[in-house]
Amino acid sequence: MANLPADLKYTAEHEWLRQGSPATVGITAVAADALGDIVYLELPQVGDEVAAGAVIGEIESTKSVSELFSPVAGKVTETNDAAVADPALVNQDPYGAGWLFRIEVTAAGDLLDADAYAALA
Repeated sequence: MANLPADLKYTAEHEWLRQGSPATVGITAVAADALGDIVYLELPQVGDEVAAGAVIGEIESTKSVSELFSPVAGKVTETNDAAVADPALVNQDPYGAGWLFRIEVTAAGDLLDADAYAALA
């Protein structure tokens, strides 16, 4: 599978997690491609406490509306205002400029490495 960074962790719901303090979350290129042109993002609010696997927002494309899940539990520290203003960034650069939010992790969810995610996707 092309364009699947090995340094990230993934979920079966097509989110990725770049570990750090805070950690960064986005959706995979697989998800962005399947959604098509992303036109709207609803992200969690800064300060929200979220649970791993919980629905924390929505991504709307010209094809459909999909739920966004948190890959980890923790407190949201930042959202990507640039991606909210221009959701096409998620399609253009899902692992870079198209990140969605940052979170101080308190507990990990069910995370996959790149090989395990590729086997699912």
